[in-house]
Amino acid sequence: MPVQPFHVAVPVHDLAAARAFYGDLLGCPEGRSSDEWVDFDLYGHQFVCHLVTSLSSDGDEASNRVDGYKVPVPHYGVVLDWRNWETLADKLREAGVEFIIEPVLRFAGQPGEQATMFLRDPSGNALEFKAMRDESRLFSA
Repeated sequence: MPVQPFHVAVPVHDLAAARAFYGDLLGCPEGRSSDEWVDFDLYGHQFVCHLVTSLSSDGDEASNRVDGYKVPVPHYGVVLDWRNWETLADKLREAGVEFIIEPVLRFAGQPGEQATMFLRDPSGNALEFKAMRDESRLFSA
């Protein structure tokens, strides 16, 4: 099986400081971003810094809005090819998995168009599995 890039998202208190550290100091190219998050190419892997200044209103987790969805931070996962993502989504639905964010298409028609889904492991860790419509656009702005 070919090696797939991993995806991990971490909370940060200051995006400028994150850019200085990951972008300037470590030399990670910056990809897509918003006022609340920034993607970095960490040696071919997607490392995302989410600005999180406090816990969510329900008090149980930090989160951030991405394309209208409440995304838990931190989370981690794998970038799959489109076919394998669809197969996994079907398998999880058939198993009755409770999703944090149901399998959905985000950023439709944009360079970063992707299929994504969020769920929790038995210990409560948040996972994201995604597939890029165009895999070469993983870090495109």
